[in-house]
Amino acid sequence: MNTDDSADSSSGSLTTAEVETLARAAHEGQTDKAGRPYAEHLQAVAEGVRARGGDAEQIAAAWLHDSVEDDALTERRLREAPLSRRTKDIVLALTKRAGEPPEAYAGRILATPGALLVKEADLAHNADPARLAVLDEPTRTRLTEKYARMRALLGLSVPDQASLIRDT
Repeated sequence: MNTDDSADSSSGSLTTAEVETLARAAHEGQTDKAGRPYAEHLQAVAEGVRARGGDAEQIAAAWLHDSVEDDALTERRLREAPLSRRTKDIVLALTKRAGEPPEAYAGRILATPGALLVKEADLAHNADPARLAVLDEPTRTRLTEKYARMRALLGLSVPDQASLIRDT
């Protein structure tokens, strides 16, 4: 997904390609639950945001959506990064906090302009049947229920199989 789109050209922000490079470096060596390079998930979410009509700030946030939560970037480094305020706000809205109830997390996403679209793309990729199929049954069941609950809290409809296939 290399592109030269500016995340916010008016404020000297990193380009989308630069954000991608930052995200890939920050998550270097990390893998998802299936053992795949974590950057594959980030790319799929960014592509899902683009396919849903997201703008450059949302695409940048998609690349970074797990960076603070996964300790790939500190919150301070994110705040100091040359990114738009909106991109940073989306990333922070999508950062789960220890002990936070799902309802509070969903409320923060809904209250942050642009965050819902990024979370929708994240959930779509996380719930992809092909991704879930490689996990053991208890993990697959737990995650499927977790993602369905979050979709419900966010007021998102359950995606049909065609949309899941498009998002991969």
